[in-house]
Amino acid sequence: MDKAPSERTRVKRYNHLAKYDAETIHGILDAMPMCSVGYVFEGKPVVTPTMQWRDGNMIYWHGSSASRMLRAVATHQVCVCVSIVDALVLARSAYNYNLNHRSVMVFGEARQITDDQEKRHQLENFVNKVIPGQWDRLRPVHEKELKATTLMSLEISEASAKLRTGHTEDDEEDYAFPVWCGLVPVSFNIAAPIADPRNLPGLEMPEEVLAFKLG
Repeated sequence: MDKAPSERTRVKRYNHLAKYDAETIHGILDAMPMCSVGYVFEGKPVVTPTMQWRDGNMIYWHGSSASRMLRAVATHQVCVCVSIVDALVLARSAYNYNLNHRSVMVFGEARQITDDQEKRHQLENFVNKVIPGQWDRLRPVHEKELKATTLMSLEISEASAKLRTGHTEDDEEDYAFPVWCGLVPVSFNIAAPIADPRNLPGLEMPEEVLAFKLG
């Protein structure tokens, strides 16, 4: 995917923060399973939050076969966005407040996965990307569940990333203004797993659950 950006992926505002290489884009997608899918439904713009996962140069997401989002994206161009906040950047003026962040936007035409074998494989891939080996521990999927699930894919061929790090960038004359400035780091706190009270007696937590982490 390492190629010149298209007109709609080229970052125009703060373009020095832009990255277009596959390594950066894939890294951000892999670090954050939550995404927002932008599309047009009945002539109106809609953004739906959902979960995404990457396999090679493709991203996937799923939902109910009755979902308006999945019906709409099957026939229209979409924009999938993933964002990670790393810090609040407190400046000397409201104008220069900022966020340290990593974000990706992917544009294109989504494809519905209709082959049951491919659908099953990618759903297994999704579960195991969250908790390695978890698919084989679960109750086998029912055919009616497979039919009730729509799976979409999007090639990561038209995408851009934006990354900001570091401290505030104030106007030079503002550095003499007496107000505290700096970073407030933001991170995910993954706490100890909590067992379902209806777990069967004697079931032990898999090591992969205890070792769970994002990105």
